Amino acid sequence: MKKLVLLIMTLAMAALMITGCGSSGPKKMVVGLDDNFAPMGFRNEKNEIVGFDIDLAREACKRAGMEVEFKPIDWSAKEAELNGKRIDAIWNCFTITKEREKALTFSKPYMNNRQLIVVATASPIQSKADLKGKVLGVQDDSTGSGIIDKDTALKGSLKEYKKYPDFASAFLDIDSGRLDVMVVDEVLARYYMTKKPGKYRALKDDYGAEVVGVGFRKGDKDYVTRIDKALDEMRKDGTAKKISEKWFGSDIIKY
Repeated sequence: MKKLVLLIMTLAMAALMITGCGSSGPKKMVVGLDDNFAPMGFRNEKNEIVGFDIDLAREACKRAGMEVEFKPIDWSAKEAELNGKRIDAIWNCFTITKEREKALTFSKPYMNNRQLIVVATASPIQSKADLKGKVLGVQDDSTGSGIIDKDTALKGSLKEYKKYPDFASAFLDIDSGRLDVMVVDEVLARYYMTKKPGKYRALKDDYGAEVVGVGFRKGDKDYVTRIDKALDEMRKDGTAKKISEKWFGSDIIKY
């Protein structure tokens, strides 16, 4: 009888230890995003938030044992939202830069990207040299805006430099002729070119290659470790590739 009681107590303690280990760390991750950034994160006809980054984040959090919530934010205030703990991560084609790494902790890069120069197909603009005297647009506080903000010579030569709350608004101004050219993420530009074939084109000139990751509060190891592990698993078992092919028709995952 004593042996049986001892065995039951031992098993109960082991169960408590396992439960304790499983309960450590965050149980939920609130993801901040621009919900007008197709195909990374956007509203479908049912007003549901869908997209490549949405599918990737949902699967990664599931594997990490966390619930995920997607919260639309003002993209220009994304770091304030993060540091104010209103969100736990920025997961929305978020380019890793040296400046951002000073203020944030990033996951491992999971995707390659470029900053393209996009115009209407009929535009006379053929290269960076043709931007003088033109109206150029970017999304406010985007990677593209960071590049143009530093290019004082280019800014001084422009007729006007516009910053938009989202790229969808910039594409509408390209359509209407209020905007001549925009600097935009390749993934978004290619998506619009597919959805509206023949309407836009990208110049051969661009503003360089970059890598994309998930941004977290500085020093936040709990989320980073879990997400990195989950993304590594998704690369190895082909899940990340399937999600990429669903949205882009090809594998754009960084290995």
